[in-house]
Order: sequence, then structure tokens, then C-alpha cells
Amino acid sequence: MMNFSNHLLNRKSKVMKNIIIGIDISSKTLDICIKEEAASHFSIENKVPIIKRFLKKYSKGNVIIAMENTGRYNWNLCEVLEGFNFQVYIINPLHLKKSIGLTRGKNDKIDALRICNFIEKNYQEMTRWKACSESIKKIKILLTERASRIKLKKQLTTQQHDYKLMKGISLDKQLLSLNMKLIKNIETQIKIIEDDIEDIISNDEKLNKQHKLIKSVPGVGKVLSWTLLSKTEGFTTITDPRKMACYSGVVPFDFQSGTSLKKRPGVSMLADKGLKTILHLAAMSAIRLDNDLRSYYVRKVQDGKNKMSVLNAVRNKIIHRVFAVIKNQIPYQKDLVLS
Repeated sequence: MMNFSNHLLNRKSKVMKNIIIGIDISSKTLDICIKEEAASHFSIENKVPIIKRFLKKYSKGNVIIAMENTGRYNWNLCEVLEGFNFQVYIINPLHLKKSIGLTRGKNDKIDALRICNFIEKNYQEMTRWKACSESIKKIKILLTERASRIKLKKQLTTQQHDYKLMKGISLDKQLLSLNMKLIKNIETQIKIIEDDIEDIISNDEKLNKQHKLIKSVPGVGKVLSWTLLSKTEGFTTITDPRKMACYSGVVPFDFQSGTSLKKRPGVSMLADKGLKTILHLAAMSAIRLDNDLRSYYVRKVQDGKNKMSVLNAVRNKIIHRVFAVIKNQIPYQKDLVLS
């Protein structure tokens, strides 16, 4: 009788046990590691019908799925996962890399296993992924397209300096003309993308209100507003300004160990560098205007503080002011104290 009871308990524990799935994503394939009793590996095409058919087999289990954030390559998988009730986690690639220590060798199968092992140990401390709204999805995609075109425009602009070297063989004017046409075409595309983003926001009541509130903060323009709406998914995934400041790389950390290592506090390099650059431009804009951020900057510099340190503090203050106006639902005013 006792053996039969133990058998039932063992069966129940097996039924309730989590199925851990780690997925390594590339443009054409998904390498999948599944840990039940033992680890097994599968490779499938990165196509919506094939992914849906594969995951349907696990729809009745307690499934934990993890993947790295690979931008547009995640889109098919995320689209499918919206239709299932799985626990889903999207891992920062740098977080995963730093967690596994010294490694030798790398391929897609190994990467899937590493993702699987990582989420098995850490899922209780991580935030579950939730599908964002259609408007936020579109903004994310358009911002990615905009960034790629801006990068291409910068490359083409840099090439113009090299055309002077071709003057001796009479190619400089021809190549410069072609280059300028490409740049003009890219600028037209960027304008179309920006207009599309503005249309999406203006047609979404909640995002439109948030957009106007954010832009009331000194130094904040349309690009930083779009980026913050995208990164926070309409201020639903990141709601704490301190977390946002840490994510943006504007929070100074101590560097000290015993008595032998002691440095001045400094910002971490582990940050969203694109967002940090946009925040830097916003801070530069803010200190040129007549507002409290400029007064703060001038006062601190006159007190002998390092200009870049003060500018970093201005970036931090911009983030806190943005989150304050969102929380209070009141546009920023110079003399208004926001909680």
C-alpha cells in the first residue's frame, strides 16, 4: 500500500514538474533545448506555422520558455507565444554572457542549452514577458528601421571625405553626386518613418497623452519621447525612474574593494548606449534653455564640479522628471514640485 502511495506521489510530482525550454534564435532557424527528465535538442525553421505546430505539443504542461533578445529575429516566436499560456522570459544577451563565466566553444546547440540552464536557475528572479500593444510593436519596429537608416546615412557622409582622393582620376564629382542622391533618398525615408511614428502615437489616446507629458520636460524632444515610450512599453514594463536611470547608464556606482582598490564613483558601461546617447543630446539641449536644469548645471560647474559629471546628473534628472509627469499626469512646470 505504501509503495503504491509513493508511486502516485512520484507521478504527481513528475506531472507538475516544469518543462524548461531554451531557444537560440537566428534569422532562419530556432535551436531548441528542452529539459524534462533529460535534455533534448531540436532545430526548426523560424516560421510562424512551424513554431506554432512545434509548441502546441507542450500547451498543457507547466512550460518555462526563454530566449535572448535578438531584435527582429524574435518577432515570429513572440507572435506565436502570444497564443499560449507559457511563462516566457526574454534575456539580455549581456546578462547571459556574464553569468556563464569562462567558456570554450560555441554553436547554436550549446547556446540553446546555456539559455535553458540559465532560466532554470534564475526565472524566479526575472520579470515575465508580456505581449505589448499593437501600437508599441509598430513603434519598436519603426525605431529599429530609423536607426538603421541613420547609421547608413552616417557611413555615406563619412565616405564623402574619401572622394577628394579620386580627383586625379576624375571620379570625385560623379561619386559625390551618387552619394548625395543616396543620402537624400535615406533622409526622405527617415522622414516617412518619423511621420508614421507620430501618426501611430496621435491615434492612440494613451500614448498621445504620455507623449505630450514627456515633451513638456526641458530638453526632451520627439526622438527621446518615442524611445522612452518604446523602452518602457508605455510605462508598463519599467515604472521606476531609478531602474530606468540604471538601464540608461546614468547612475554612478562605487568602485571599492578593501583598502587597496578605491576609485571615484562612475557610471557602468553595461547600459543601453543608444538611449544614453539620446539622453545626452537632451541634456545638452536642456542646459541651453532657461530652466531649472540649466540653473543647476551652471551652479554646479561654478562650484568646481566636473562638467561631464554634472551633465550626467542632468540626464538622471530628466529621467526622473519624465517619470514624475507620467505618474502625476501633469505637464512639467518649472516651479511645480512633482512627487
